[in-house]
Amino acid sequence: MAQDNVTSVDPYLVQFAPDDKENPKNWSRRKRWYLTYFAGLLGFNATFASSAPSGIATQLMAQFKLSEEVAALTISVFVAGYCVGPLFWGPLSEQYGRRLIFLVTFPVYACFQVGCALSKNTASIIIFRLLGGLFAAAPLTNSGALISDVWDAKTRGKALALFTLAPFVGPAFGPLVGGYIAQSGTPWPWLFWVLTAFATVCFVFIYFTLPETYAPIILLHKAEQLRLKTGDHRYHAPLELVQAKQLHKRLEESLTRPSKILICEPMLIAVTAYMSFIYGCVYLLFEAYPVVFTVGHGFQPGLLGLTYLPLVAGSITGVFGYLLIFHPQYEAAMNRHKAGLVSPEIRLNLAMSGAPLFAITFFWFGWTSYPSISYWAPMMAGALMGLSSIWIFLALFNYIIDVYLIAAASALAANTVFRSAAGAVFPLFASQMYTALDPRWASTLLGCIACLMIPIPIVLKRYGPILRARSRFAPALV
Repeated sequence: MAQDNVTSVDPYLVQFAPDDKENPKNWSRRKRWYLTYFAGLLGFNATFASSAPSGIATQLMAQFKLSEEVAALTISVFVAGYCVGPLFWGPLSEQYGRRLIFLVTFPVYACFQVGCALSKNTASIIIFRLLGGLFAAAPLTNSGALISDVWDAKTRGKALALFTLAPFVGPAFGPLVGGYIAQSGTPWPWLFWVLTAFATVCFVFIYFTLPETYAPIILLHKAEQLRLKTGDHRYHAPLELVQAKQLHKRLEESLTRPSKILICEPMLIAVTAYMSFIYGCVYLLFEAYPVVFTVGHGFQPGLLGLTYLPLVAGSITGVFGYLLIFHPQYEAAMNRHKAGLVSPEIRLNLAMSGAPLFAITFFWFGWTSYPSISYWAPMMAGALMGLSSIWIFLALFNYIIDVYLIAAASALAANTVFRSAAGAVFPLFASQMYTALDPRWASTLLGCIACLMIPIPIVLKRYGPILRARSRFAPALV
């Protein structure tokens, strides 16, 4: 009898049937791939907006009498908004759904772009940029979650490969558009009108084409419909059992969990430190490139924007390399074993290949940055940076998800906060560092730091299983 009670199923608990068409993972592949590309576009929107003002920095400095450091703040404060946003938008999307968070945040984000366009002083544009970044963090946080909602582990790697392009391709296109707006003589507010239009178009597509993808919210709606249809109020969804707690207690748990998991997990500390350094270096380029290409080679703002295109090309090449070489290795490992028995450390092979290439990038860029050397030499170093960064990011991003599973959202939130902090801080000292040390020695310093980080994926590959066995948050493989 006791055994029957333990294994009995609640007949009024609403769950998905095995082939339930309402389950996002059972939607048509066409629909899921559309949502994947759309999630990538939303992430691109946010990261594009983060770096776009670098192209109009000269106009902003003239208009508001800004120093170089304050002009760099227009990038830094936007990325600083990413530090706070994930702590709210992630937990709130798990209580109210992905769709509602997108519908609320995008119009507000668009309004703050209007505020930037209409700004009449330094304080207003800095404040509107900070608030814009806070709401732009929603697609960065929830687009990846949306992809996880609709794909299983075997296909998730391919989908996340496309989404991972956003943090690299978006920032690279920002200076290109901003630079040509400045070079054409168009007033600087037009950049923010372009960002407003882009955000508005995305909002329209969200409203008409983005369904709810978070399974617990779909089951909640399903339970509500059953109660309404049958008049039987005993039907309930799993989320309603959790929501019995008071809202402030649920949010308190959600907001403190990322810091708890980061403090307690050496694996996550190491991975976050490496990803933060890489992310910071990407945003550092928006201050370092003008020193090399504008001061050294005399590029105008429009041409300066073109120098970021090799970063885009390298990132895209890195994704194709992952899909053609490394992802098939993971699929083969899954076919040989049960999905739960595939060691997460297999993901680190990609980072072990990318880490030395990332370090080489800085020595290449730095020591070919002499004005007497063709600008193509330092420019093409960006291609290697894009490729190596994507490989490291994809490996460590998937590693976090595979290691922490149920706690992955909290682990990724902690990672995003510190990564964004690095992206906000690095541009503030980049221009001074590249001017004081000159591009050769400034790049050498960064290259040496990158070399010190090469062992991180190697050590995790060797000792990861031991660390996982001792972890409070990483479930044991069974």
